[in-house]
Amino acid sequence: MVKEVKSVSDWFTINLGGKALRMQLAVRPKELERGLMERRDLGADDAMVFVFERPQPMSFWMRNTPTPLDIAYLSPEGALVEYYPAYPFDEKSLPSRSQRLQFVVETNQGWFRTNGISPGARLDLKALSAALTARGFDPRKFGLEP
Repeated sequence: MVKEVKSVSDWFTINLGGKALRMQLAVRPKELERGLMERRDLGADDAMVFVFERPQPMSFWMRNTPTPLDIAYLSPEGALVEYYPAYPFDEKSLPSRSQRLQFVVETNQGWFRTNGISPGARLDLKALSAALTARGFDPRKFGLEP
C-alpha cells in the first residue's frame, strides 16, 4: 500500500518551547515564497514553518499578508534565536541579526509572549523530521535525522 504524500496544506503538531503548534511546512521554492500570504484563517496555535536546506541569514516581509504575525528565526539545532512582530501588508524587510539560521516559524502576533516562549526555546526537530518525511522529503537533505 502506497502512503499518500502530504502537501503544504496539511497540518502537523510540532512543539516549540514545549508548547504544541499546529504547523504547515513550507519547503519547495513556491511554498517558501508564498508563505502565509492572503491567509486570514490562522487559529490561535497555528503556524507555518519554513525549512531551508542550509544555514543562512534570513529576511522576511509581509507582502500580501493580512494577518499580524510573529516571525521567529531558528538555528539549525532548532533553537529560537530571535523573533519580531510583523504587521499586515508591511513590505519592509525584517532581517535577522544572526547569520546562521535554518528555520523560520510564523505564527499569530503575540504568540511567543502569550506562551512565555523566549530565545533559547527549542523546536521539536524529531517531529519536524517526521513531518518532512510525510511530505515526501528526505530530512537528511535539511541536516536532520530521519
